[in-house]
Amino acid sequence: MSETTIQAPTTGSEAMRLFLPQSPFVQHLGIELVDIGDDHARLRMPFRENLVTVGEMVHGGALAGCIDIGIMAAAWAGPRVPEKLRGVTVSMSIQFLEPAFAADVDIVGTRVRQGRRLSSCSVDIVTTAGGTLVARGMGTYQVG
Repeated sequence: MSETTIQAPTTGSEAMRLFLPQSPFVQHLGIELVDIGDDHARLRMPFRENLVTVGEMVHGGALAGCIDIGIMAAAWAGPRVPEKLRGVTVSMSIQFLEPAFAADVDIVGTRVRQGRRLSSCSVDIVTTAGGTLVARGMGTYQVG
């Protein structure tokens, strides 16, 4: 009988690489990790018809979900791994700037400041093809 051992992630970035594909909500939105490094993460949400509000306009709730996931990924990005592998968005604000019509969007998260447990992060949502800024968010995330 063989025993499967699950390795704990050795970096926060690795924790995100392992977590994101397993998250039901991330899967529901179809979000994929494009790149993650110290203090930043880039993800992508491909356009899907079940994420529209009317016509071909991507729903604001889907974009808000992108902001939340971008905050989380940016907060974990980098070498630091907390003793407890858990986290939660503490606060978040969003400004919707332009609609996204039938467009894939990139989620560009940056950790602006990192404390012992709280990180302040900013997230831009931009269309993948044209680079149009669709929404901007700020949030605080607690790790550990």
